[in-house]
Amino acid sequence: MPPPVACDVLIVGGGHNGLTCACYLAAAGLKVRVIERRSVVGGAAVTEEFHPGFRNSTASYTVSLLNPQVIRDLRLAEHGLRILERPISNFLPLSDTDYLKVGGSLQSTQAEVARFSSADAARLPAYYAMLDRVADVLRELSLETPPNVGGGIGDFLSAIKTARRFKKLDMAARRDVLDLFTKSAGDVLDFWFESAPIKAALGFDAIVGNFASPYAPGTAYVLLHHVFGEVNGKRGVWGHAVGGMGAITQAMAAEARARGVHIDTGAEVVNVCVDSRGAQGVQLKDGRVIEARCVAANVNPKLLYLKLIDAPALDADFRRRMQAWKCGSATFRMNVALNELPDFNCLPGSDVAQHHQSGIIIAPSLGYMEQAYFDARTYGCSRAPVVELLIPSTVDDSLAPAGQHVASLFCQHFSPELPNGLSWDEIREQAADHVIDTVTRYAPNFKDAVIARKILSPLDLERDFGLTGGDIFHGALTLDQLWSARPVLGHGDYRSPVNRLYLCGSGTHPGGGVTGLPGRNAAREIIRDFKSGRMKEKRA
Repeated sequence: MPPPVACDVLIVGGGHNGLTCACYLAAAGLKVRVIERRSVVGGAAVTEEFHPGFRNSTASYTVSLLNPQVIRDLRLAEHGLRILERPISNFLPLSDTDYLKVGGSLQSTQAEVARFSSADAARLPAYYAMLDRVADVLRELSLETPPNVGGGIGDFLSAIKTARRFKKLDMAARRDVLDLFTKSAGDVLDFWFESAPIKAALGFDAIVGNFASPYAPGTAYVLLHHVFGEVNGKRGVWGHAVGGMGAITQAMAAEARARGVHIDTGAEVVNVCVDSRGAQGVQLKDGRVIEARCVAANVNPKLLYLKLIDAPALDADFRRRMQAWKCGSATFRMNVALNELPDFNCLPGSDVAQHHQSGIIIAPSLGYMEQAYFDARTYGCSRAPVVELLIPSTVDDSLAPAGQHVASLFCQHFSPELPNGLSWDEIREQAADHVIDTVTRYAPNFKDAVIARKILSPLDLERDFGLTGGDIFHGALTLDQLWSARPVLGHGDYRSPVNRLYLCGSGTHPGGGVTGLPGRNAAREIIRDFKSGRMKEKRA
């Protein structure tokens, strides 16, 4: 028997943050229902077969930012989640004869960097220590609800608490915080290091999902955002979920159902129903209306406020600001099936080796990354794109037939808006060919090794996963779209201008990535409102 249509909280979007939010709400005794447009829950963190016998993480593709508290609270390990660490973090083929490997241990990274600069090798420990100090502050802040500017006494006290946290830092650390929150990644890395390879290895994080030059102010924060995670208790480490990223969201869904959450798939929300009391439920594409005491949206703020809410429900200034909400991470995503591993000129061999199990980054310098950005601005696509290649089947043999492999290609910069009236549907195959040719320049066997491919252009990411502008973060991580200003000043606390309507996705603090924290933090505020009596008003 299907459940009654009424519930306490209806969550729009069954991605990882929606499922996380649902679990915490259900644990508080609330009746929760999740509505997902696709036929499977998980949003962008899903594992799907894209060629007979070949499975891979479709969009999201690697693990580090998933918060350990979320893992524990949602009992993800008990539901079968296992995360395998990369033996090294990254491998950068630099030319036909040279490369850089980063990770494994500080000493091994120093030995690699010393081949290019002994001074840089000596500075690495201090740089990592600086990042850790600032990342510790970010880790604490990521668990908190930002204070609303112009809010009440609670928000004022929260702002004071935040200021005290920074006051505890010594002056050098405060300067580092200022640098990483305001400067470009290029400027920060140029201050610390002299050799191009280590700056490229560290600077790549600054442009992941970020349509910007590494020398654009604010990119240092994006770099920081990508280093505050951990895997299996080890900070700064990246890993693979066994079974792909879908293993995370399927474990979340299992816990949600165990807590009594009802999950609908294949149900597209076309409107959030709002009256004078606030959000009262949603209308589906098939015409059904599902009622709820409140609604939590795990979607891009732009999608929620401009497409799912009728214009009269929002004031004109708020709508104008949502129209200006910056989206578009310039990401081009592809999965490929391989009959053999890439054989790199600079490190020959197609048997599984340490570098095959790492993040393989095609971007030998910050200048290369900057030119890729300029190209995308001018031509729509980078002539020499930035490519991160991961081959999860080298550590998880469940993803491909024996002796064969699957690879994820995460590529920058590919503008969501193309010049001269071009459409991504017209050039997606050409762009995919260009990406494969880029990797093949470093690994000559790669193109011939490709058996099949699954392409996701920025437009595909929007259509398939609801990622407005193809933005994997639900909005750019720029200074004007962070903390209390995410998504807009006055509504940084997961509550919207519409009563009983909340945001619980990556368009809220602390932003994008598979963290679970927006869903967790939003659930805390929703529970607080239920306990305060805010939801007691009887329905008409």
